[in-house]
Amino acid sequence: MPTSVSYPINAFETPLIDAGELVPGARILIKDETRYASGSHKEPAARAVVARAIAEGKRRIVIATCGNYGRAMAMGAGALGMPCTVVLPAGWSDGGAFMREAGADVVLVDGAYEDAVDESKRLAQADGAVDGNVDGPYVADVFAGHGLVAVALHAALGGEPPAALWVPVGNGTTVIAIARRFRDLGWDVPIHGVGSAGNNPIVTSWPGEYRMLGPDEVTTTDHNQPLVNWHALQGAEAMAAIAATGGAVHAATDEQLLAAQTVLHAHGAHPTAGGSVAMAGLLAATELSGTHVVLLSGR
Repeated sequence: MPTSVSYPINAFETPLIDAGELVPGARILIKDETRYASGSHKEPAARAVVARAIAEGKRRIVIATCGNYGRAMAMGAGALGMPCTVVLPAGWSDGGAFMREAGADVVLVDGAYEDAVDESKRLAQADGAVDGNVDGPYVADVFAGHGLVAVALHAALGGEPPAALWVPVGNGTTVIAIARRFRDLGWDVPIHGVGSAGNNPIVTSWPGEYRMLGPDEVTTTDHNQPLVNWHALQGAEAMAAIAATGGAVHAATDEQLLAAQTVLHAHGAHPTAGGSVAMAGLLAATELSGTHVVLLSGR
């Protein structure tokens, strides 16, 4: 099991890297959430779901993943002794090797992430387990876990809100959770969501009404894989949350993901190309000023 060294267990322990004026006229801070044992910013959410399942006497958690949530759940469940099943599209991520090593049962399905979600819900019901997906019955715990990074940033910045926060968008869960927690903290922070160009309905719908893409309208590559959805499970709510903060949604190409990854490596952060998407969005922006925080999502 990949826990041979000490890793953080919450967002207060993951580093905030000062990248200085990486973009002229602005101070850039990198919140490196890839430093969790799973390498995923989704670990606090996974741990919150596991804790709730244990408290309610459940005997197994079943989720779908395109990589990051599965890694986080495998680590979180393994740490607390909860059996879990992870459903992953065949050929995605590392084929489930990390999750198996962490103790999870991995089920591979043909198709896309959305097909994995359907299968995970079927397995959860058939097995008498709990559906731990981001739109499942423990969604409040998912939001609580994802929102922890907002509290950590509030503490790290001494209560002084940044000019903007740049966040990856997939299902939209992280954006919603952070926006809610910022509101609770009384912070007025524009949130900028960044996703794979043409491969996520939050990205393709903005700034209009949310519209799902067709399964054949998205293209998955080795670089954008964690970012691809033809249906973002909480897409409409995420778009509303971003709009309410005065932020926006941005698209990043694979070339921009790789360029952002190279920049981040130079500052001691080592996400995957997909995990670099928020930085890719910021680097493509113009006329920035003030302090901007970039959330890294996976390594």
